[in-house]
Amino acid sequence: DGVTEVLAHHTENLQDKFFEIPCSEDYDSHKRFEGCTPRKCGRGVTDAVITREEAGRIRRIAERGLSLGGSDGGASILDLHSGALSMGKHFVNLYRYFGDKIQDIFTEEDFALYRDVRQRIQQKIAQVFGISCASMYLTKPTFFSRINSTEAKTTHDEYWHPHIDKVTYGSFDYTSLLYLSDYTEDFGGGRFVFMDASSNKTVEPRAGRVSFFTSGSENLHRVEKVHWGTRYAITISFTCNPEHSIEDPVLT
Repeated sequence: DGVTEVLAHHTENLQDKFFEIPCSEDYDSHKRFEGCTPRKCGRGVTDAVITREEAGRIRRIAERGLSLGGSDGGASILDLHSGALSMGKHFVNLYRYFGDKIQDIFTEEDFALYRDVRQRIQQKIAQVFGISCASMYLTKPTFFSRINSTEAKTTHDEYWHPHIDKVTYGSFDYTSLLYLSDYTEDFGGGRFVFMDASSNKTVEPRAGRVSFFTSGSENLHRVEKVHWGTRYAITISFTCNPEHSIEDPVLT
């Protein structure tokens, strides 16, 4: 019905904001892991976990990696874990494609910062949802995204469709997004939208802002189309199932 409420303005510096909502039944069709599988569901936003300076450093990692490729359409992906990099209308494996040259692109310090940021986001999610940090595992896909206003060329470029992470990816129990650029300054459009029955609730990206939520259909969401500029973010996702865990990326 067009009713929209802004949960987090880009001009705000939020310590912690959390909205609890009833859990969907999505988790019932998967194996439950006591002390981790969501029993308390909701969505949170914080500007107090990652600094804007750290977000700038993380963004530069994304920029360097994505400069090696990039989609022909508006949405490009870089996954440091699997090596997946958008290249034209396809993906290549960054590590196989560039081989030893990869060490001219990234440093050990880059990967150490990436790990540190991931750990702090994991700790925040565990704290807010009242679960053990050790019972959550990083899962795939966890990736950088660069979105601009270029027309979509393949279905991979169509990032704006509403979706449910638990349905799309299966392994996801908790999803987080770390924003690496600023709404209205670096890009227009591109807000994150939770699509509730009564209204849309938006999060306006701000460098260093972390948005996190349980991954079931209680958090149906989409991203608005980017109208101008470039929007950078990283999606970091967690599972309760150790069989779906992945390791932190290593510069080899």
